[in-house]
Amino acid sequence: MEDDKQPKPNYLWSLFTMRCPRCRRGDMFKSNNAYKKLSLHNILDMHDECPICHQKFDLEPGFWYGTGYVSYGLVLIFSAITFALWCLIVGISMNDNRVFWWLLFNGVVVIILQPWFMRFSRVVYLNFFVKYNKNYDKEKGKTFDY
Repeated sequence: MEDDKQPKPNYLWSLFTMRCPRCRRGDMFKSNNAYKKLSLHNILDMHDECPICHQKFDLEPGFWYGTGYVSYGLVLIFSAITFALWCLIVGISMNDNRVFWWLLFNGVVVIILQPWFMRFSRVVYLNFFVKYNKNYDKEKGKTFDY
């Protein structure tokens, strides 16, 4: 057993800090702040490959189209959670407009969090295809290039 190997990074930590799924150490995005400059180029500006293990992030042409479904699912889960919390804290009634206030609140929060959802959906989507490899420094990364 080698003592110089680093411990395996936590899966959830690597997801929420948006790290490479193969080594769980390298940053996927060039800027850690999606809100630094609100342009689509800045929000989705990724490294071509992981700076640590050299795993390619764009596995094939059109690879990132599937992130739309992941982002949609994440927003649905987020909306369900905010609705449940709204019901517990404020309540829902048919006699007033509380459900419309939740729709407005949820819509504003989803729009504000959209850059983060876009980035996070890319991280989750790439994790479907690239798994953690403890020998990332010795083996070649996964790619679908033909």
